[in-house]
Amino acid sequence: MKIKQLYQRYIHDVYIAVEAIIAHKVKSFLTALGIIFGVAAVISMLAIGNGAQAEIMEQIKMVGVNNIIISPKKTQDNTVDESSDDETQKSNTYSPGLSLADAESIKEIIPSVKAVCPIVSFKFGTMRNGKSKPVNLEGTSNDYFKLFNIELQDGSYFNQVQLFRGDPVCIIGYSVKRKFFNQENPIGKQIRCGSVWLTVVGVVDKQSFNTSSDEALSISSTDNKIFIPVKTMLMRYKNRTLITEDKLENNRNNSKAKKTLNQIDKIIVQVDETQYLTASSDIISRMLLRRHNGIEDFDISIPELLLKQQQRTKNIFNVVLGAIAGISLIVGGIGIMNIMLASVMERIREIGTRQAIGASRKDIIIQFLAESTLISISGGVAGIILGIALAKIISSAFDIKTIVSFTSVFIAFGVSVVIGITFGYLPAKNAAEKDPVESLRSGG
Repeated sequence: MKIKQLYQRYIHDVYIAVEAIIAHKVKSFLTALGIIFGVAAVISMLAIGNGAQAEIMEQIKMVGVNNIIISPKKTQDNTVDESSDDETQKSNTYSPGLSLADAESIKEIIPSVKAVCPIVSFKFGTMRNGKSKPVNLEGTSNDYFKLFNIELQDGSYFNQVQLFRGDPVCIIGYSVKRKFFNQENPIGKQIRCGSVWLTVVGVVDKQSFNTSSDEALSISSTDNKIFIPVKTMLMRYKNRTLITEDKLENNRNNSKAKKTLNQIDKIIVQVDETQYLTASSDIISRMLLRRHNGIEDFDISIPELLLKQQQRTKNIFNVVLGAIAGISLIVGGIGIMNIMLASVMERIREIGTRQAIGASRKDIIIQFLAESTLISISGGVAGIILGIALAKIISSAFDIKTIVSFTSVFIAFGVSVVIGITFGYLPAKNAAEKDPVESLRSGG
């Protein structure tokens, strides 16, 4: 019975707090503003941080696990003075450039290598039944799809005969299928790319591509690409290392320099274990230097390690953002404390009257503590709504991926409640310590 009476008494104190909040709507709203914006800032900032982290994980998945990217770079070391009589100097200062033979040598010689994928890329116009579309044509191998976790929606990968002979076959991206084969099955049908008719053997599944294209890491959407065997590209389209009449004439006109002609644009190497990445890249570098006559006309990068470094940097940035947003919550709590202290001074007569008719100090503390806590809770709820809305606005306005997690909402709301209780206790204690006689006399 006593517990029930205490419960009813304390509920009555909470009712009085609610009535006070309703009676002073504007003041209560202004008191809650700090909490509202603080919670909204925490949720939106953490949403940006979660989005950035998700993008990094997507990129790591896209670049594949344990991959090493080898790409050509411009260098001044591949020029030679043709007037020199030193034949050794001439031969040793010219690099054949990145070639298919380099990729095959890496696969054969280095034991830690699991897969090697050469890539040759060109832009071509594609036509079929009067429709045209510019696409990225990529000559590669089946390892490309494994290394970058690319699934097929329909059809099959290239078979060994097609890869060896350089047959005119292709695997098309989702956008290419939508453009030329929207209402029909493309498998077995032909499409013209450049001057060559290619037979479609597979269709790449649509990619949910939320990250910006980064060619340095070989991250780009496959939707607008057509994939063909690398030998098909070199035999039927372009092979930069072939000597043509135009190239011979150019060499005659510019006999003082030999230009490195890279046969392929990239080599993607996958090693067995992450622990072998650095060692394997060092071995590949030394091997290519020997093959390229000591000229470092290539770059070697390890995208997974680069992305993990980016992730560490972004994590630090997210902590800073969260700390700044958290400070705004504390500022909001200080605002609650100040306004509640002012409210105590304004309501001295009310406090004296309640004490005179039998209210205990605990009743007064519960009343004012409930008032500050309810303001914090309502401000926290409003802040959650505003924070989610801000996250969506930021995502659409600035093309930044944002993810609102339950954890961030729970933390922001929990902190707002704790702040309401913490910063509301001092005003509540101050009100409870008022002398009833003095309160009635001051209020009069």
